[in-house]
Order: sequence, then structure tokens, then C-alpha cells
Amino acid sequence: GKMTFLMAASLSVPDCRICPAVRDDVSLFLTGSTEDYVDNVARYQSSPVILENAKLLKECVDGKMTDGDKQNALSVLDKIYASDLC
Repeated sequence: GKMTFLMAASLSVPDCRICPAVRDDVSLFLTGSTEDYVDNVARYQSSPVILENAKLLKECVDGKMTDGDKQNALSVLDKIYASDLC
């Protein structure tokens, strides 16, 4: 589910030049604290509903994905970013 979404999002960009802000956001989402992630979202969105949803989503992912799962997701994304076939 989550991994498929990340891969599909990455592959939808023809040359895999993901905007650095998006790449950093995904990394922060997977490895950062809930507070740091929500603070990052708040840089772009001020809606309390969006910020609360970001918090809930981050907490859900942190509760379901192990550190190993998160590192595997980052490894897959790094391979996609570096691929000559991308």
C-alpha cells in the first residue's frame, strides 16, 4: 500500500527529478518525529484540519511501520532516484 504509493508517485515524474522539498518531506515523514513532520507541513499549510490529519497519519504510520520497514522504503526510493532507467 504505502510503498506502492511512494513508488508510483516517484515514477510518475518522467526523469525522477523529485523536487527536493518533496524528497525531504518523504524522508522526514518516514524518519522524523511527529512534531518535526507536522512543523514541516505547517510551513506550507496553516489549516488546523490539515495539520491534525498530518499528525494522525504520521502517528498511524509510526505505529504500523517498523524502523526496518521505513529504512527499506527509503532504500527503494533512493534506488528509484538513482536509476538510469527512470
